[in-house]
Amino acid sequence: MRELLIIAVGAAFINNVVLSQFLGICAFVGVSKKTETAAGMGAAVVFVITISSLVAGLIYKYILVPLDVTYLQTIVFILVIAALVQFVEMIVKKYSRSLYNALGVYLPLITTNCAVLGVALINVTKSYSILEGVVNGFATAVGFLISIVLMAGIREKTEYNDIPESFKGSPIVLLTACLMAIAFFGFSGLK
Repeated sequence: MRELLIIAVGAAFINNVVLSQFLGICAFVGVSKKTETAAGMGAAVVFVITISSLVAGLIYKYILVPLDVTYLQTIVFILVIAALVQFVEMIVKKYSRSLYNALGVYLPLITTNCAVLGVALINVTKSYSILEGVVNGFATAVGFLISIVLMAGIREKTEYNDIPESFKGSPIVLLTACLMAIAFFGFSGLK
């Protein structure tokens, strides 16, 4: 149990997928304009990463390793992720049309979000058991959710501030992301 807690805290805060490993930056910057949209994207990523960690772990352990075709892991993981994203897209489109429209192109881009694939590959690289992989995936996704919602909240607040012309738009967003990364670096003392 202690090991699972260490994995969870490490994945969510210390090795935050966006602010420490710089994976998933496209969605992080693109969808973090409104808190509601960021929370919706974060929830979708939590679902996709958690389920893909489980399914990819099962496929890797019970199909790829016994058949000695582990070199196919990246292709198989991408197919699993793409299928899950299609499922999430259908659900969001059916039950929350406004969120579907707000997420726009970023929802199907979860398929190519390197954070999602990165988690599946990290689980294999670190030889996590299926349970450890799911915990790592869930905690990583929660870290993504925390990061994107914090960024959206900050962006909403700075929208009405008097920002110098040279910092408006992308520069202030990237500077904010840098400061958030520095703040999350403070969690590295928790090891």
